[in-house]
Amino acid sequence: MSSRWSQEHYLTASRFAAEAHNGQTIPGTDLPYLLHISLVAMEVIGALAIESGRDGDLAVMGALLHDVIEDTALTFEDIRARFGNPVAQGVQALSKDTQLPKADQISDSLRRIRMQPAEIWMVKLADRITNLQPPPAHWSAEKIRAYRDDAQEILNTLGAASPHLAERLRSKIAGYGE
Repeated sequence: MSSRWSQEHYLTASRFAAEAHNGQTIPGTDLPYLLHISLVAMEVIGALAIESGRDGDLAVMGALLHDVIEDTALTFEDIRARFGNPVAQGVQALSKDTQLPKADQISDSLRRIRMQPAEIWMVKLADRITNLQPPPAHWSAEKIRAYRDDAQEILNTLGAASPHLAERLRSKIAGYGE
């Protein structure tokens, strides 16, 4: 039995994300940033289709909105006013605290995500799965290794939330940078 989610909520959150990220592209490409958002949502929806007992709306809306606070001028309050407190809290937890040194941002984010429902954990797993595309050609071997190590830390910390996404991430890590 799959976890249910609302197509109307998907449409509302997807449009909100598209407007928020309008004009942004995936770094290093000419592709619209909405593609990344859609791929994260697709990973979450794939897991929801085979894992029951999830709040599908929280997971899907979290996936669609996960970068709004971090990458746009919109705020926690903007998300909360439109989508409610649980979604806003999840998106806030998924947002890096750029006031911290870069070396501390992942561990801080994971600590905050762990205080959220498992559906938000799923979003972070799906986000990293999506981000583990072939690394940019200009990345050093050290940077590739560090990114893979961060992915492993995400898997170790949050993998229990979703066996399906954990296996997908494990597979992506194994082939990353080869």
